[in-house]
Amino acid sequence: MLWQHFLPHHLLSRLVGVLAHSRISWIKNTFITWFIKRYQVNMSLAAEPNPRNYPTFNDFFTRALKPNIRPIAPGENVIISPADGAISQLGNIHQGKIFQAKGFDFSLNQLLGGDETLAAPFSNGSFATIYLAPKDYHRVHMPLAGKLREMIYIPGELFSVNTQSAASIPNLFARNERVVALFDTPQGEMALVLVGAMIVASIETVWAGLIAPSRIKKIQHWRYAADEISLEKGAETGRFQLGSTVVALFSSVVAWEEQLKAGSLLSMGESLGKN
Repeated sequence: MLWQHFLPHHLLSRLVGVLAHSRISWIKNTFITWFIKRYQVNMSLAAEPNPRNYPTFNDFFTRALKPNIRPIAPGENVIISPADGAISQLGNIHQGKIFQAKGFDFSLNQLLGGDETLAAPFSNGSFATIYLAPKDYHRVHMPLAGKLREMIYIPGELFSVNTQSAASIPNLFARNERVVALFDTPQGEMALVLVGAMIVASIETVWAGLIAPSRIKKIQHWRYAADEISLEKGAETGRFQLGSTVVALFSSVVAWEEQLKAGSLLSMGESLGKN
């Protein structure tokens, strides 16, 4: 992992972003064809299964799925997976510390930008960290129905967020560039933290569009009126242009599904547990 500390993360990611936005047919088709073969992407799940019909690589990467292919687990207090991916870790938050990997915890307070007021409701709650591999569907959805209260952009590094990085780089998710969305739900407070990573060209939300990268390299806040933005469970919240990680935080203690553990594969809409 040592080489990651010396790479120009942001420059490399932005250069790849330029390529991913290219509308030159031979460039984007070559890139898409290579990517599908390299990562064994299952295009039969996509609403548009023909890769040549996507205007850019980013349109392919953030492709929609066919309707109803990801059923939402029923039950008002059932928490669903916000994304397709694999569990990095899940469990309870202990006095503001979140488990990252063997030998590593990271600070809830730092994850949320250093604001103790925002962190306090989650300090003894629960968390689930989900890694989205390159082959996965890269849209993020609501684990519970809720009303958006605040969004925060937090600048940072762009280390890789794969399993090897999580096991080797201290405070990984609290160091990388990220977007935090805070919601009020009938089951308590909830936060979705969309964590950037190396080669991630951008992070977008459905209510504000492109958030990261930002030319303003300082913490930014957006606050919303109580009934301004309400989203149902399973509704899309945002997307990554090239893959990364979602950290879901809950102010309550969640009874996780017994079979789930680090490495478990998930589909968006599948039950994570109940609160």
